[in-house]
This record gives sequence, C-alpha cells and structure tokens, in this order.
Amino acid sequence: MRDPAFATAYRALEPEFQVARQVIRLRLERGLSQEELAKKAGTGQPNISRLERATINPSLHFLQKVAEALGAEIEIKFKPLEAGEGT
Repeated sequence: MRDPAFATAYRALEPEFQVARQVIRLRLERGLSQEELAKKAGTGQPNISRLERATINPSLHFLQKVAEALGAEIEIKFKPLEAGEGT
C-alpha cells in the first residue's frame, strides 16, 4: 500500500472486517446457515449477511445478540497505536 490515504482508509475498516471474519468462522464452525443464526439471534437473514459482508455498522446490542446465538462473548479492548499510525 504505497498510497498513504488508501492505507489509512484500509486500516480504518479493519475492525469491521475482523468482526465479519469472526462471525463467519464461528457460524461455520457451529454448522449454522445465515438463516439459522438469524433465528437464534432474533433478527433477519439479510442482517446477518450485511454483518458478514461488513456493509453495516452494527450496534453493540446487535453484536451481543449474535455472539450469544453463536455461544460466544464479545471482548473489546483499546490498544495503543504504533509509532507512525493514526494522527
């Protein structure tokens, strides 16, 4: 990534992609379809699809419902930026 603006924008999206990858991984490990996960989480399949494609900015409440449906828990942490990252 030679373009600094692109690299910054890409890094900014990383948390959404991390959530999407984790939801997909856990859903597949548990042998659930998107529809089955949606039912367990009390939502619709399109919402699970959008979450897995990282095209929505989900609320913490929604993520908690999905985590519970997957038999998981959410862990949130802040970590210091490396030198040269961020602003």
